[in-house]
Amino acid sequence: MESALTPQNSTAAQDTSRARKLQVLGILSGLTAGAWLGAAEAPTKLVSIGVSPMVISLIMVVGVFLARWSLPALILGTSSVRADVRRAPHLIIWALLAGCLWAVANTLTIFAIRDIGLSIAFPLWNSNSLLGILWGFLFFNELRQAGWRRWAGVLGGALVMCVGAALLAIASSSEAPAAHSMRGVWAALGASVLWGTMYIPYRKAYLTGMNPLSFVTFFTFGELGMMSALAISYLGLAPLWRELMGARDVLFWLMLGGFIWVVGDLFQQYAAKYVGISRGIPLSNTNQLWGLLWGILVFGELDGRGASLYVQVIGGSLLMMLGVAAIAFSSATGKEQSRWKEAARREGERYDVAQDYVEARMDGRQAANEAKPSRSALDWLLVAGATCVFVVLATMARVPQMSLRWGPAALLIAATLVLLLVCGAKLWRTTHFH
Repeated sequence: MESALTPQNSTAAQDTSRARKLQVLGILSGLTAGAWLGAAEAPTKLVSIGVSPMVISLIMVVGVFLARWSLPALILGTSSVRADVRRAPHLIIWALLAGCLWAVANTLTIFAIRDIGLSIAFPLWNSNSLLGILWGFLFFNELRQAGWRRWAGVLGGALVMCVGAALLAIASSSEAPAAHSMRGVWAALGASVLWGTMYIPYRKAYLTGMNPLSFVTFFTFGELGMMSALAISYLGLAPLWRELMGARDVLFWLMLGGFIWVVGDLFQQYAAKYVGISRGIPLSNTNQLWGLLWGILVFGELDGRGASLYVQVIGGSLLMMLGVAAIAFSSATGKEQSRWKEAARREGERYDVAQDYVEARMDGRQAANEAKPSRSALDWLLVAGATCVFVVLATMARVPQMSLRWGPAALLIAATLVLLLVCGAKLWRTTHFH
């Protein structure tokens, strides 16, 4: 008897199974990104002990720079980066632009944290999800032919997020210091706009086939260049140097925050690659829940405040999380994914990138003619150099004299490490970090 499962049907079933695995991987990557991005913001609380926001942002970016080169070198090797650049050199410019946008947005978040606090500022700048949905639809065929249920999930979720953000803005303006509360709100919303726009280069990179580990290495030159220019123009070279010397015993913690942020950002990149920016950004924006937990449980931001403020902050955050869930679980259908592939073909043709390479990378695989990544002496030198910098700064560091609770901090750290191990293992098994 002839099998009812023809070769064409078998291939279609395999493609469907692979697409489902990549969707699950993207969702898990987004949730893991949220945990690590949330943890990375904790060192910015050092602004409360008198360290300049510009110094905090600059040193975090230096930590980001070290991490963005040492982690790709450790995971796949810089040979993979060089191969990607040869195939899609146009993405270097896009990566530099994205890095510049990130640096300005990150600096705005420091001012927002200073003026309205971590637990309130987080959800405000995470309204970048709304821009991510818009750009994904306009430029990359996301949500095209998605069906009314998924449209309802995405648009309904966006509306709920707006209501939650409004509650948090009201809470911040009524309880933060009167002179600066609205300045903090505008700083957080400005960061939201810049971060939402920053995801356009992300999606262009992954539709063209570039590995996230390659994209972030050039991204960081834009970050460091823009942040250095901002710090020097804002403070002046001599005052900036004095600030750095005065803060040398906390430089380790700030650079560690930048390193942690890169771990979260790498998972966010994989989320953007496998579920798109209209879904990947809301998933990674679960960092607002982690920011709320760090702010309230570890730093006691709302201690002694009235019950109404707790209701506004927690209620607003929960509303935004419900909106995120509605968007994130409106997963892409086969028809919508076919429109993604159309966008990928368009990008490949525009920049003369081989279609077999683009298709393989979208599927989380190496192309047939790709050389296997390998590590060289340069890679191990990069890893060793970054490690030495952190070790030297750790010997100079002291624990800041600020009130925090170590028990909840230990639990939150343990949870982020578990997510790292689980998601990292799944990424390796499914895609080998492609």
